[in-house]
Amino acid sequence: MITDVFSALANPVRRQLLDSLREGPRAAGELAGQFSLSRPAVSEHLSVLRGAGLVREEPRGRHRYYHLQAQPLAEVGQWLHPYEHFWRERLRSLRDVLDEEFS
Repeated sequence: MITDVFSALANPVRRQLLDSLREGPRAAGELAGQFSLSRPAVSEHLSVLRGAGLVREEPRGRHRYYHLQAQPLAEVGQWLHPYEHFWRERLRSLRDVLDEEFS
């Protein structure tokens, strides 16, 4: 199953899985333990992330370890780049309001 990166990132569980993997490889059971979902449900999310190329699976004996593959996130960054000026403008406005409020 091939999934595009944007579809994979649309789900908050999958984003949280990626956040966990930023710290390094994790066993599937360890990842599943972070959620109130069943192991098969977490496995399904990992499968979607694997299909999008965002994680790779490494079998080690009876366990499967997942590694973050961040390169596909560059596609997201490229798409978001033209919109960054909107965020910067809003953050500047927020800073100005806070400066006025607390000065």
